[in-house]
Amino acid sequence: MPAITREEVAHLARLARIDMPGDDLDRLAGQLDAIVDAVAAVSGVIERAAAAGDDVPATSHPIPLRNVTRPDVPAPSLDADAALAAAPASEGGRFLVPRILDED
Repeated sequence: MPAITREEVAHLARLARIDMPGDDLDRLAGQLDAIVDAVAAVSGVIERAAAAGDDVPATSHPIPLRNVTRPDVPAPSLDADAALAAAPASEGGRFLVPRILDED
């Protein structure tokens, strides 16, 4: 793949309406070339993986997942008075908390 030239970077800068000094053109040409090479390498890996994976089932995780929750069984819970007994403040049978929003 041919390297990105200084003239191509200058053309892109003009299209983007960016005033770019000459030393930046040389620096960015090298950086853009490295980026294009990296993208090409990743694209090649993706293409090879897609072609080699015809006999491999699609997975979202490397190991099978299973649900580890327990069955939902009703059990007795605290009544309102017992729950409010441990609260720092209560009012009208409810927890009393500091106001965090204005009423505008």
